[in-house]
Amino acid sequence: MPIFGRSAGSTKSPSETVKSLLESLTKLGRADVKEKDKERENENVHKMLLHLKAMLSSEESSSDLVLQVCNEIHTKGVFQALILDLDKIGFESRKLFTEIFYHMITRQIGTNKPTIDYLVAMPELIYALMDCYQRGQEVALTCGTMLRYCIKYSSDLTSVMLNSEKFFTYFQYVEMQPFDLSSDAFSSFKDMLTIHKQVAASFLEANYDRFFSEYKVLLDSGNYVTKRQSLKLLGELLLDRHNFAVMTKYISSVENLKQIMNLLKDNSRSIQFEAFHVFKVFVANPNKTREVNDILVRNKDKLIEFLSSFQTDRQEEDQQFLDEKTYLIRQITQMS
Repeated sequence: MPIFGRSAGSTKSPSETVKSLLESLTKLGRADVKEKDKERENENVHKMLLHLKAMLSSEESSSDLVLQVCNEIHTKGVFQALILDLDKIGFESRKLFTEIFYHMITRQIGTNKPTIDYLVAMPELIYALMDCYQRGQEVALTCGTMLRYCIKYSSDLTSVMLNSEKFFTYFQYVEMQPFDLSSDAFSSFKDMLTIHKQVAASFLEANYDRFFSEYKVLLDSGNYVTKRQSLKLLGELLLDRHNFAVMTKYISSVENLKQIMNLLKDNSRSIQFEAFHVFKVFVANPNKTREVNDILVRNKDKLIEFLSSFQTDRQEEDQQFLDEKTYLIRQITQMS
């Protein structure tokens, strides 16, 4: 699409484009606007978003033009307006908005990333994206995509999310219905905790008691997908070297050990398998607490018998699993 060609909307400057976009969004939000007029305004929203995307992504766009577009979008509150009206614009327009957001998040001008700097200074926009899981599936999936762009490309924005009270609402979001909604929420939840490892480790250390108190509920969820995803993520978190302090504290707890041992006996083979990867951290710990050591010794014979027959069909094609199982049996056998 030519930046300043003769197609509809393409002769507008960034300022004119943003002004036209905001005017249409304002009309879409009014109760007295007729359906026919709303269709026309929606078409204009789509045209203006197309034009903004072209100015941001075209190879012909200069850095000055891109910076001008970013400044117009920032100073005129375009993000706020679009997030507020996501349920009023069409699917293609929502898709365009996420593409524009991506281009702006990833755009570096000199040594600056103007949109990331803007969002760090305006955390209420990040909070609005985090809240979108309460606004229905279509809005939530759009916001979830933008949220994960923020996480992927900025440790500072990830820190804003983790240190917000809104982060803890994700313990409810990951169990929402329909499945698409909970799955998207879990993707955002996982990315916050795994992409920028040092930021996440600092958060987990500072909020250990509250985080794992709520996490235990996910591990006992009646929702199979939630339970399996949460157990798998727990294994990833504990085995990440950045979370050594968190892992040490977690595997010192008898209550945590009991929960994982119960999950080893779950009806689902997949959940048993994920529980195995957490259980092995307890057993392999050379500095077990007295309480953890006692419970393992007390159940020594049962554990050896259980592990000896545990998913034997899997070990035939998974040498690492067989090696780990053999190691655990040997460790438990030697315990006293």
